[in-house]
Amino acid sequence: MKKLVKVIFSPEAELVYNLLNTKTTKLDRMLLDAINQKIRLVKIDIHYGDPISKPLTPVEYKLNYNINNLFRIELPDFWRMLYTLTSGKDENELIVFILDIIDHKTYDKKFSYKKK
Repeated sequence: MKKLVKVIFSPEAELVYNLLNTKTTKLDRMLLDAINQKIRLVKIDIHYGDPISKPLTPVEYKLNYNINNLFRIELPDFWRMLYTLTSGKDENELIVFILDIIDHKTYDKKFSYKKK
């Protein structure tokens, strides 16, 4: 039996998503369209994003959300959408929990990447 895939936003991701919904610049519209498209793709294939190695997973995600897997999806203008997978209320439900929608600078900082 095929599992039901449900998408849920963290408060941080929901804030960014709602903010993009209120903006009218071309970049904001492009980001919002890309996010919606990627969400559709993740619902079809939950492993659509690039897996992030466990040692590279930011501690804040482990502490705040108790995650044990993390995936990254690249968005336009070097933005990133980060999500984790978890089981739902029953064995036929799977939750795609979108943790963050962030720009490249924030992504680098969160993952402790340094400029060369």
